[in-house]
Amino acid sequence: MKSIQRLLLLLCVVLSSHFASAQGTSDLHQKLTALFPKAEITVIENLEGYSESYQLILDEPLDHKNPQKGTFKHYVYLSHFNFNSPMVIETHGYNTNNIKSEVSKLLNANQIAVEYRFYGKSRPEPLPWEYLTNDQAIADYHDLVVKLKQIYTGKWISTGISKGGETALIYKSKYPNDVDVAMPYVAPLINTTEDPRTVEHTKTVGTAECRAKITAFQRAVLENREAVLKEFKQYAEAKKMTFTEVPLAEALEYAVLEFPFSFWQWGGKCEAIPAVTATPKELFDYLDEVSGVRTYNDKMYFHYLPSYYQHLKELGYYGFDFSPVADLLQVVKSTSNDRFAPKGVAIKYNPKYIKEMRKYVENKGNRILYIYGGYDTWYSCAPTPDSKLDALKMVLPTGSHTTRVKDFPENDRKRIMETLSRWLDLKAFDDKAELN
Repeated sequence: MKSIQRLLLLLCVVLSSHFASAQGTSDLHQKLTALFPKAEITVIENLEGYSESYQLILDEPLDHKNPQKGTFKHYVYLSHFNFNSPMVIETHGYNTNNIKSEVSKLLNANQIAVEYRFYGKSRPEPLPWEYLTNDQAIADYHDLVVKLKQIYTGKWISTGISKGGETALIYKSKYPNDVDVAMPYVAPLINTTEDPRTVEHTKTVGTAECRAKITAFQRAVLENREAVLKEFKQYAEAKKMTFTEVPLAEALEYAVLEFPFSFWQWGGKCEAIPAVTATPKELFDYLDEVSGVRTYNDKMYFHYLPSYYQHLKELGYYGFDFSPVADLLQVVKSTSNDRFAPKGVAIKYNPKYIKEMRKYVENKGNRILYIYGGYDTWYSCAPTPDSKLDALKMVLPTGSHTTRVKDFPENDRKRIMETLSRWLDLKAFDDKAELN
C-alpha cells in the first residue's frame, strides 16, 4: 500500500513539474518576468536544440525620448540554450517568425529574434508614421539587449538578412558596445532613393548573352500585353487577389521593370528564361516566378507600406531602368518606387543618414563579418571596410540574395569560422556538423 502511495506521490511530482514547465515557471521564466514585468510572456514550441522558448510581447515606447507618447505591442521570440553560451540577436528588417538563424546554428547559441517596429504583428493601427525611424527601432534593440545582458553573460552577436542586415550595421554604428560581433547578410547601404549602382549592376553582371535574353523577355511580355494580362487576371481570380491599389495593367508594367533587378538578386538561371515565342501563360508564369506579381496585390501593398516609407525617408532605394522597354510602356511614367509609398504622408528623404552609417562601418567597424552574393543586385551597394579594420567581407562570386555561409567553398567556410572563433574567444568548431 505504501509503495503505491509513493508511486502516486512521485507521479504527482512529475506531473506538477511538467505542468509548471508548460506554464513557464522555470528559472528563466522568472528572470524574464522580473526583467519585463509588463510583458506578455508565453511558452512556445522549441526550435531544434533549445530547451526553452518564449514569445514576449513588450509594451514598447513609440518614442524612446518621450515615453509618455504611448506604446505599441512589440513581438520578440527568445530561444534558450544556456545562460553562459553566446546570444544571437537577429535584427529582422520586417515581420518575423520564430526561425533559427544560420548564425545561431553555427555558434550553438541562444537566440532572440526581434520583429522590426511597425511590421507584422508589431504594427499599430493607425500607424504613427513619425515614430517609424531607424533610430527608434535601434533603441528598441538596445533596451532589449541591456536588459537581457543581466542574465545572458556570454558573447553577443547581431545578425540579419538584407534590410535586417542593414539594421544590424546601423545598430552597430549607434551602439558599438552592445554586441561583440556583427554578422550581416547581403546588407546594402544605399546612397539615394534611386541608387544608380543597382542599374549599372544589371547592365554589367553575368554575360552579354544573358542580359540580352533578359531584355528580350521583358519586351516579349509587353508586346503580348493583352494575352499576358488575360493570364494575370485568371491568376488573380484563382488566388482570390484584388488589385485595386495597383491595377493589373500597371502591376504588369512594374513587374516587367522589376524583372532584371529580381533576376540577378535571386540568382536567376539564364537557361530558364522563356523564348520570345513562348505562350502568354509561359511568359506570365516566369514573370511571376522572378518578379512576384503578387507583390502588387492589395494585401501586399498594405503589408509593404512601412518598408517604402523607410526607404524613401532614410534608407534609400533603387529605381527602374526604362531603357529596355521605354517604347512599350503605357502606364508607368516614373522610374521611382514612390508610387508604393503611403498616401497622404509627408516623406522627405534624408541623404545624410546612411552616409553617416557608411562612414562608421567603413572606417571604424571592427569585428563585422559581411556575407554577400556577387550576382545579387544589392551587392552593388555593399560597404567597403577599410583594410586596416579587423573586419571580414566574404563574397561568393556567383551567389545571390540567398547566399549563406554553408554555400561557400570549404576553405572560405573555414576562414569564416576561424574569424568568428577568434573574435568570440570560442573553441574550434565542427565545420561539417553545422554547415550541412
